[in-house]
Amino acid sequence: MTHRLNNASVPFLPRGVRLHDDRVRGIRVLLAPERAMQLDAVGDAILSELDGKRSVAEVILILCQRYQAPVEQIEGDVRDFLTGLVDRRMVHLSCVGAEP
Repeated sequence: MTHRLNNASVPFLPRGVRLHDDRVRGIRVLLAPERAMQLDAVGDAILSELDGKRSVAEVILILCQRYQAPVEQIEGDVRDFLTGLVDRRMVHLSCVGAEP
């Protein structure tokens, strides 16, 4: 079943996936079973806002306010990044308010 990312979607890290501080290398990584992804500042900022309660729209607004950046720029970054992680099954979506 494919879930489409929309403003009402609530992204969350599924069981077994977590953010981790690699203190030896001084980087943040996203760890999943048999996979790891080094995060840049943008990816870390986005994933740090995922709490399983905030919608995509809320995450975008929080990041716009924090970085004083245009909605169009933040929205594109958030959607592209999360879509890639959803495709890799490293982020799941709760589709509250989504169309069937």
